[in-house]
Amino acid sequence: MKVWLMAKGNEKRRKYKREAHIEGKLIPIKKKKKFEAERSPPPIIALTAKQAEYLGYLRTQPQIFVLGPAGTGKTWLAATYAADLYRNNQISKIILTRPNVPCGRSLGFFPGTLEKKFAPWALPVIDAIKERLGQAVYEVAAKNGDIEVVPFEVMRGRSWKDAFVLLDEAQNTTVAEIKMFLTRIGENCLTVVNGDVSQCDLDSACGLFRAVKLIQDLYLPVPIVEFSMDDIVRSEICAMWSRAFENENLQQNNKISYGAHTRFTEAAHFTRPIKEWLQN
Repeated sequence: MKVWLMAKGNEKRRKYKREAHIEGKLIPIKKKKKFEAERSPPPIIALTAKQAEYLGYLRTQPQIFVLGPAGTGKTWLAATYAADLYRNNQISKIILTRPNVPCGRSLGFFPGTLEKKFAPWALPVIDAIKERLGQAVYEVAAKNGDIEVVPFEVMRGRSWKDAFVLLDEAQNTTVAEIKMFLTRIGENCLTVVNGDVSQCDLDSACGLFRAVKLIQDLYLPVPIVEFSMDDIVRSEICAMWSRAFENENLQQNNKISYGAHTRFTEAAHFTRPIKEWLQN
């Protein structure tokens, strides 16, 4: 049995319709699934018990708040999981945002379009998505608007649906900003709010702290995953310095500690189902 492949179509556009002629019969070759040929990344594996809890909530809950120190995988897990959902056609968009608040002295205004100005702030999340999807796939998705970086300055009035929505560095949102963000969420969305309340760079009230407090006080059906110093997986150096500054902060008693049990731990175990809460 011999098989010949024939290419038809406009070569300039590189759109080929491939057909197989097998024993005189014309049989169309089935197309591969989206991104199947381009990339087959390994499954996401949790490195700690808290990461496993985080992944469990990503698979079962529409909205998650994630707290903890740097290097625990808060952003990487969310971005990687979002990339997998998009690659498997389970969502149509990925929405990324974070407050553009510098942790030190400002470099001033960035040149270029709005997207280019905001790109440096979202680079940690974008890098994780590129690593999972691949450079070429990411660029096509971003060009088509499937992966969108949205600054807070242009967020009001927006409404998202059928999307993975990630708010990173949420500790630097004001109360008004995090309220605006949470009220943009539409149908069939998975929302992740990441932050470290011990690294707030604002002079005003922290929006993330207020939102977590509301979850706790009103028993809102929103799970909270809180990482501790023991969950740092980035490197031994990262863990060493995080512990050093944490001990100094505890002595000065001017920051929130991420020990085994903190003021937010109980908020993670909500008991009222969402339907019951919505009815009251």
